[in-house]
Amino acid sequence: MSATQEVGAPQADPVCTDGLPAAARGGPVSHAISRVARLHRTAAGRLLRGAGLYPGQEFVMMQLWDRGPVRQSELIKAVDLDPSTVTKMLQRLEQAGHVRRRPDPSDGRAVLVEATEEACGLLGAVTGAWAELEEHTLAGLGPAERSQLAELLARVEANLCTDAGACARRPEA
Repeated sequence: MSATQEVGAPQADPVCTDGLPAAARGGPVSHAISRVARLHRTAAGRLLRGAGLYPGQEFVMMQLWDRGPVRQSELIKAVDLDPSTVTKMLQRLEQAGHVRRRPDPSDGRAVLVEATEEACGLLGAVTGAWAELEEHTLAGLGPAERSQLAELLARVEANLCTDAGACARRPEA
């Protein structure tokens, strides 16, 4: 209790504040985006667990399904993650039988990564998990609101991708 407070005077209850930490009051939208991103990743993790995947591994698989065999260095750039993180993901996916790594026949120093035939069964599970995640995430929003949200998030992403090469895919603004 400070010297200027009266004895018995009510103190602010932190549970009854607006819920925004004092340090985040200068960036309420950034704080909300961080919270939403964390919750979205947690929900995605729950849905992907049924397919035997950890969060983030589905992005690697999406690239391989869409692009076919690709150099590991290109895959790292495409998913825009730390090389050691992607290497660990590939080790787990390889142990699970979902990917195969082999030397690139055109450059023995490079490694090609490809989805296995067994991974084709994951495609339906990942597609279903993402559709379910979309509906759960956007429940209560109408088609126009969903479209507007997608447009606004694309603009936010473009703002964050200001430096050349900062993002694997440049969003359309």
